[in-house]
Amino acid sequence: MDYFSALSAFVQSAETRSFTEAGRRLGISSSAVGKAIARLEEELGARLFHRSTRSITLTTEGELFLGRCQRILTEFDIARAELSEAGSTPQGKLRVGLPLIGNHFMHHLIAFQHAFPSIELEMSFTDRLVNMIEEGFDAVIRIGEINDSRLTMRQLGGYQHRLVAAPAYLAQHGTPLRPEELPSHVCLRYRFPSSGKLASWPLETQGEPTAIEIPQSVIADGTEPLQAMAEAGVGIALLPDFAIANALQEGRLDSVLTAHVQDYRRICLLWPSSRQPLPKIKAFVDFMVARLGSA
Repeated sequence: MDYFSALSAFVQSAETRSFTEAGRRLGISSSAVGKAIARLEEELGARLFHRSTRSITLTTEGELFLGRCQRILTEFDIARAELSEAGSTPQGKLRVGLPLIGNHFMHHLIAFQHAFPSIELEMSFTDRLVNMIEEGFDAVIRIGEINDSRLTMRQLGGYQHRLVAAPAYLAQHGTPLRPEELPSHVCLRYRFPSSGKLASWPLETQGEPTAIEIPQSVIADGTEPLQAMAEAGVGIALLPDFAIANALQEGRLDSVLTAHVQDYRRICLLWPSSRQPLPKIKAFVDFMVARLGSA
């Protein structure tokens, strides 16, 4: 029995509610469609359609079977498209997921778009842990490692946080020398937009975590507002080192409690595992790894 043809006949009949229309779409007669479905029902031991002289409707078993069959045929279409694209030049839509700190990568993404103008780059920024397979992402850049056998991963460097404040703030309020002094300071806190949770401050003393209550003087769900307020002398903020590199170099911000902040974060690029990835995905991975990659 040709199962693939039978599934195609079943899906077309279910979607059009007509053996005649299904046959027209498949290029076969309506009787051939009916026979294929009858053989499929016999093989399954279940009736898929209620038949009358005027119409056909799905049975409960048919409704359940339809969803599975549609996914099977969709996967086949995707696989066929992948094979046809495998030897072609990089092109088409490339959907990339990035963390909210993804602005750090914008100059690399701009360079990629210049290098591959035939690729339509679609970017989605979120701190939510997306399911890239189910949500249709071609690649994602994420903080930390993700263990998923369906995905391939390469590291794109990393970063760490720094506690910083403006020289004017430190001159007025004093420079904290121990984490225990932070409760008496104005602390600018980051809140994750997707979860609503405050980001913790990774403080250590002699290699041991320091458990203290950090004030919530100001809260924002973006790092840019926190940096602006820190530079304006409002208080102390915990910010990624790459975001504040120029501000530190130009003296707009100073680091505090440097020896007490330990939280190196890996940045990883992930994409669906495949022996022969699509040209657009391969082009993106190769480009980003060449510019940022590490073992």
